[in-house]
Amino acid sequence: MGAPIRIMVTKIGLDGHDRGSRIIAAYLRDAGHEVIYTPPWQTIDAVVRLARQEDVAVIGISSLATDHLIIPDLLDSLREAGLGHIAIVVGGIVPDSEHAMLRDAGVAQIFGPGSARDEIVGAVTKLGEAVLADQLRTEVTA
Repeated sequence: MGAPIRIMVTKIGLDGHDRGSRIIAAYLRDAGHEVIYTPPWQTIDAVVRLARQEDVAVIGISSLATDHLIIPDLLDSLREAGLGHIAIVVGGIVPDSEHAMLRDAGVAQIFGPGSARDEIVGAVTKLGEAVLADQLRTEVTA
């Protein structure tokens, strides 16, 4: 692995169940990444603001209580803020029937219960590296 990837792990909306997101944050830290962990109940505006301030490459969103349904609004807000390059992953309880909606909105990866640590860390690392490579290409050609 190259340089550490800056990853935000957060929960938006009213879902306060954060044990899973804390575990994922620890997995990513143990893999050498820089993790910005937020407490639950974040607003979309707060996540966009923090993503800009922390210059993250990936945002991981945990959803256990249908808060994944507002993720398309978050993606729209990120694009409007010029942060559409950030990779978004979602973990938690997401019904199979709603996966297409999230992917169509721009979610790069969805992890359900039982997803393996190596699968999550590997996918997030790959997505983060792709974001960083795209940013570097953009800077070189600008």
